[in-house]
Amino acid sequence: MKRNVLVLAGSMLLFAGAVRGQAKLVEKVTKKGSELVIPYEKYVLPNGLTVLVHEDHSDPVVHVDVTYHVGSAREEIGKSGFAHFFEHMMFQGSDHVADEQHFKLVQAAGGTLNGTTNQDRTNYFETVPSNQLEKMLWLEADRMGFLLDAVTQKKFEIQRATVKNERGQSYDNRPYGLANETTSRNLYPYGHPYSWMTIGYLEDLNRSDVNDLKNFFLRWYGPNNATVSVGGDVKPAEVIKLVEKYFGAIPKGPEVKAAKFPAVVVDKDRYVTQVDNYARLPRLFFTLPTVPNYHPDMVALDCLAEILGQGKNSILYQSAIKSQLALNATAFHSNSELAGEFEFDLVPAPGKSLADMEKIIRSAFAEFEKRGVTDEDIAKFKGATESQMINGLQSVSGKVSRLAAYQTFTGNPNKIGEELAEIRALKKEDVMRVYNQYIKGKGAVILSVVPKNQEQLVAAEPNFKIDSSNYQKPDYGYASLKYNKAKDNFDRSKVPAAGPAPVVKVPAFWKKDNANGLRIIGTENDEVPTIAIYLFIPGGHLASAGDLSKAGLAGMFTAMMNEDTKNHSAEQISQELAKLGASLSISSGLNGITVNVQTLKQNLDPVIALMEERIFRPNFTEAAFSRLKNQRIQGFKQMKSQPAAIADAVFAKVNYGPNHILGISQAGTEETIKNIELKDIQAYYDNFITSQGARLVVVGDIKQAEVESKMAFLNKLPNKKIATPKIDPVPPVDKTKVFLVDVPKGAQTEFRVGYATGLKWDATGDYYRSVLANYALGGNFNSRLNLNLREDKGWTYGANSGFTGNQVGGEFRFAAGIRADATDSALVEVMKDINNYVKNGPSDEEVAFMKDAIGQFDALRYETPAQKAQFISRVLEYNLPANYTAQQNKILSTVKKDDLSKITRQRIQPEKLNILLVGDKAKVLEKVKKLGYEVVELDADGKKVGEKKEF
Repeated sequence: MKRNVLVLAGSMLLFAGAVRGQAKLVEKVTKKGSELVIPYEKYVLPNGLTVLVHEDHSDPVVHVDVTYHVGSAREEIGKSGFAHFFEHMMFQGSDHVADEQHFKLVQAAGGTLNGTTNQDRTNYFETVPSNQLEKMLWLEADRMGFLLDAVTQKKFEIQRATVKNERGQSYDNRPYGLANETTSRNLYPYGHPYSWMTIGYLEDLNRSDVNDLKNFFLRWYGPNNATVSVGGDVKPAEVIKLVEKYFGAIPKGPEVKAAKFPAVVVDKDRYVTQVDNYARLPRLFFTLPTVPNYHPDMVALDCLAEILGQGKNSILYQSAIKSQLALNATAFHSNSELAGEFEFDLVPAPGKSLADMEKIIRSAFAEFEKRGVTDEDIAKFKGATESQMINGLQSVSGKVSRLAAYQTFTGNPNKIGEELAEIRALKKEDVMRVYNQYIKGKGAVILSVVPKNQEQLVAAEPNFKIDSSNYQKPDYGYASLKYNKAKDNFDRSKVPAAGPAPVVKVPAFWKKDNANGLRIIGTENDEVPTIAIYLFIPGGHLASAGDLSKAGLAGMFTAMMNEDTKNHSAEQISQELAKLGASLSISSGLNGITVNVQTLKQNLDPVIALMEERIFRPNFTEAAFSRLKNQRIQGFKQMKSQPAAIADAVFAKVNYGPNHILGISQAGTEETIKNIELKDIQAYYDNFITSQGARLVVVGDIKQAEVESKMAFLNKLPNKKIATPKIDPVPPVDKTKVFLVDVPKGAQTEFRVGYATGLKWDATGDYYRSVLANYALGGNFNSRLNLNLREDKGWTYGANSGFTGNQVGGEFRFAAGIRADATDSALVEVMKDINNYVKNGPSDEEVAFMKDAIGQFDALRYETPAQKAQFISRVLEYNLPANYTAQQNKILSTVKKDDLSKITRQRIQPEKLNILLVGDKAKVLEKVKKLGYEVVELDADGKKVGEKKEF
């Protein structure tokens, strides 16, 4: 690494006011040899804005990130949730960007975008074709410098409702959704900004007003509290010129000093109980305070968490899961800017209490003290962690995000080298020291989350009361804040034009068909020294089509394939893979199983040896089968407490009927898993492992000849033809009706509206055209359904519709989580939008937007190894020509409004849709009946209420 540092005078860095000035180069970092480094140039503008530029011309893509050093840690008691709320408001338009246009402008440019808020920072980001860079910087600058006059009371009210829906969907309406909130409230002192969740409390959101929000912006959203990071197919000089133009005149905001809080101390164990409306199983959270992010002890604590509770070699896995005392037992270590947390998370096996789970944790401590830290522990941690760092640099967004975070929290964008050095320097005695310092004998917050009427399962009676007597309200300097706009020497209202469209090249690939029926496809990619391998073997869920009583067999089979082999235990394989910085897993899908391998180039040979062993020498033991079967059965019980999971499972049964393979989850059901025996696992292996119809996809730093040589062991796959399962025809929908599943006291109603189309996936036929036709209805953020239900009404966090397809069939589906008290009104709006769209089709403007958005998205399709793998895998699976995307673009450019209208009328029939509502019957039933729909009540298994037989 070469690092040139330019020291600036302090007066330059502290320059105030709205005077435009040139950015000053602070440092330039370049890569030397094979070192792990992200090259960049760092600049600072006179108004305090920090700019990072990473140049990478491997793909015609640009990622723009604007990170503000403010999160929920800058809030106060009674005013929680502001940072996250403001993130929503930043997408609602500014002086020169109209309402609902921010998303539209980015999507029309062929890009993706979002924003996120955590305790310590808020970031906004876009990934776009490289010719759209100027437009993105213009957009970000406009909301940094010209937002507040566009913030209206109406927008405020709608986005407040949207945030409430987000809280309902992500926290209030799901099992264990409030566990972190309860832990934080009892772990941190009253008033500590980590004592509440970033989403905030509903009562705080209710009492806030638009002026509170404006003050929050004026205090924290100045350029001197922000970092603009740009990476990808750019030239630094051009980036800085644009940044100076659009950001340079934005006035500096108030000074922002680093937040400081004393270390959290829990002097003795604090027992807390939470009764959960949705949970079906009890769960124990055991949390201890540790250290802030980038603390010297952070790495050793991460390693300790891995030893205690991560993976099959961990103490908790061996003592609790493998012995079937617990269904889940894990440990994690997380760090934020002001503090860290070491957490244990255990779900007891049937018949066990949370007090038993606490004993397991205490026993794990004793076991750790007895066994100590081994050389294998250290090697495994180092290998896995270093590999994760490398894999995180496969995309330009991954590199830019890391630079932005390093700069925001440490002031050093080049922190990756230091982090890697800390990992490589870790010693056994470091891990034992942090255990003794932060864990052994220390007080913890011990939270018992129990289902209703199961309070007897708590670890212990509550013994802690929050003390609010010493709270001192912080003075963040909100008084006398003034809104000063930039004074420009150009017309900021003009949307920057895009540059020349970049040349997008689909990945070049090679193909080879082996004599045994195995088909191979690969593409070479040497940007990162990694290799990804995907082996697909036909079978999967459809293999159970002839015997529905054992649906879920393929999933159980692949779970067993991830256990012991004839030569090694699952623990030994897991440990070796971690040391190699690799992953190897086998999973089941609709029509086959897939062996997934990720490895560093340098470790390919030993990883392939493990892959061969997994495939050809599995060892199916009764002990592993019994444990996995029990975990699955208990998991089904928990799924029935999750409204979204209930909705997905029941909707499949509504669409296909109870006696159709596609109407049963790929995981099976509680009843079908009970029917599976160990001999069925062996029978699947004997009957469905074959080279016929198998496909091998290889992406990464490897040439064809090397692939053929190293993967030659696959020639040993049995060369036998597997009978194609018979799939029953899809039952027609006779008329639109409502199916209702009761979730008492549900904060939201999960909507699923649609039907089984029977339309199989294709690249250039009816399916592809149907996807285009749906785009304006529900296929993007600015679609009619989402704008109506989220942006205009504030009833949901998000709504979408779409066509899905595969080799055997397909569906049309609308999905959303809707505020419970708006269920009937939302159903009216959903059906109105669908009917209007079917009747009239998309508008000319919607068609033009769709063509722009989809047509320019090609630049983003092939950047990462995973994206390249998806592309060439589809080529092989559907026997597509190499230029199929060019054919799609031709269809896209020539399709007309009337064509899309005709397709919509053919594929969406409002009078023959299944409507599933999963929510509080007491709030929903009578109101929905008044709309004139026939209502059929179902239970969480999809059976008619009051009837033993399925509908």
